[in-house]
Amino acid sequence: MAESSDPKVSVLFVCLGNICRSPMAEGVFRSLTKSNPRIGEVDSAGTGAYHTLDPPDYRTVTTLRKHGITDYEHGARQVHAGDFEEFDYIFAMDAYNFSDLQRLQRRAESKGKKTKAKVMMFGDFGGKSKGEEVIDPYYGADNGFEEVYQQVTRFSKNFLEEVINKDAQK
Repeated sequence: MAESSDPKVSVLFVCLGNICRSPMAEGVFRSLTKSNPRIGEVDSAGTGAYHTLDPPDYRTVTTLRKHGITDYEHGARQVHAGDFEEFDYIFAMDAYNFSDLQRLQRRAESKGKKTKAKVMMFGDFGGKSKGEEVIDPYYGADNGFEEVYQQVTRFSKNFLEEVINKDAQK
């Protein structure tokens, strides 16, 4: 079967602190791809080190559980240069994260590291407009987490359809 011989695709989701948006995206994506033979490593990280090793925000976990995702555990971490070598896709949640990731990738390459990651806005797979941002729900009401869930679910499904499933059909 051709699918099993295809290389696995690895994905990293990135926001600022790695406790709200990127772990939500990671949890949703893991849930959607549990039995997908094309998906390799899936992780999330933050551009900042504010919450290193902290679990996701309780509202992130509550929202995931509300949607049946109960087996997700994570300790926040910061993006590092090796991520650009390890992951095929690195998805930024907003324009600030995207800009930071591009800068970090350029810095890694200027030090002679070979990077393979395609750094993109996750919202490029939003289906509405290129570069749709996932607004940080941290300081807002709990319903902001539900909105993030809906966005990252839509983006994940579109990415799987447009890239992973499309590649498998080639």
